[in-house]
Amino acid sequence: MNEPSNPLLQHAFGESTDKLLNDLEIYIPESPFLHALRNSLHQLSNLKFALDTSSIVALTDHRGIIQYVNDKFCEISQYSREELIGQDHRLINSGYHTPAFMKNLWTTIRSGEVWQGEIRNRAKDNSYYWVNTTIVPFMDEEGKPYQYLAIRNEVTKLKRVEAELQSMMTQVMQIQEEERKRFSRELHDGIGQSLFSLIIQLDSQLAEQPSATLENLRSQVTDIIKDVRGLAWELRPSVLDDLGVVPAIRTYIENFCSHYGIEVHFQCNLRKRVDIRKEIAIYRIVQEALTNVAKYADVAEAYVDVEDQNEMIQVTIRDKGIGFSGKSQGEGVGLFSMEERARGVGGFMSITSAPDEGTSIQLTIPV
Repeated sequence: MNEPSNPLLQHAFGESTDKLLNDLEIYIPESPFLHALRNSLHQLSNLKFALDTSSIVALTDHRGIIQYVNDKFCEISQYSREELIGQDHRLINSGYHTPAFMKNLWTTIRSGEVWQGEIRNRAKDNSYYWVNTTIVPFMDEEGKPYQYLAIRNEVTKLKRVEAELQSMMTQVMQIQEEERKRFSRELHDGIGQSLFSLIIQLDSQLAEQPSATLENLRSQVTDIIKDVRGLAWELRPSVLDDLGVVPAIRTYIENFCSHYGIEVHFQCNLRKRVDIRKEIAIYRIVQEALTNVAKYADVAEAYVDVEDQNEMIQVTIRDKGIGFSGKSQGEGVGLFSMEERARGVGGFMSITSAPDEGTSIQLTIPV
C-alpha cells in the first residue's frame, strides 16, 4: 500500500489533535509557519469536533479495516472502540443488501468517486438501524485509494415512517382495486343486464308492432350498453381476474390501438399466472404508461415487452417519441402512482428519457 501524501490528515482523525498541537511546539521553532500551521490544525480540530458531534464517523484503510470510529459510531453499533478497531464493516452487516448493491458501493469508492446511499446495519444486540451514508475515498499519488472516510447519519425513524406510509399506500391501492372490481361487476351484471332485458322487451314489442320510435329507442339503449361495458372494462377488466395479466394486456392493447391509432408491438414469454396483486400492478403500469404515450409521445408506434426471467418478471414500455428531461417531467401523479404500485408488490420501476430520444419504463417484479 502506498503511504498517504498528507500524514497529518491521518493523525487528525486517528489521534488527539491537541496532542499533535503540543508536539508541534517541541519539534518546530516559533515562526510564522508554526503559527499558520497551528491555526490550520485548530480549524481542523473544530471541524472534527463538529463532525463527531453531528455524525457517525469511521475511517478505514484501503481494505476496509476500521482504523478510527467516533463515539456516535460506538453508541449506535453498541460495540466498544476496542471491538471495532481492526475489524471490517462485516461486523455490522445486516445481510439486508444484495451482493450487487455492495459491489456497486466498492466499485464506486475504489474508482475514487464518492458513494452516497442508505444502508441498514445490525447492532451488537442484533437490532437494526438505518444510516444515510457518504463514503469519501482518499487517493494517493498513483490514483489508488489508501483510506475511506464514512460519514453517516441515522435515519431509522425516517425509514420506519416510510415503511408505514408504503404499507398505507399499498392498502389504499388494494381497497381502490376492490372498489373498482365491485363497481365494474355492478355495472356489468346489474345495470348492464337490466339494459339487456330492456332490449329483449323492445325486440318483443317491435316483433308485434314495428315502430320507428321504438327502433330509435332500441338504438339508444344499445349505445348505452356499449358505454356501460366500456366503463366496466376501464374500472376492472374481468379478463384480468379470469384469465390473467397477459390476456388482459393483449385486449387492452387492441382497444388502445383502435382508439388512438397507435400501433403497439407486444412481445411476451410469460406463460403462467402470478399473484393477482402483481398482475394488477403490471396491468395498471402498462395501462398508465401507454396512456402517457398517447398523450405526450407524439408517435405512431410503441413497444411493450413482458419477459419471464424465472425469479423476476421484467416489463418494458417504450417509445421513440419526443421524450422529456428531468426538469420537464412534471408534477403529475401518474409516475408517482406507477412507482408506488411497483413498490407495493416488492418491485422496482425506473424511467429513462431524453428530449427527442423517446421514453422507456422498466418494471421489475419478483415472483
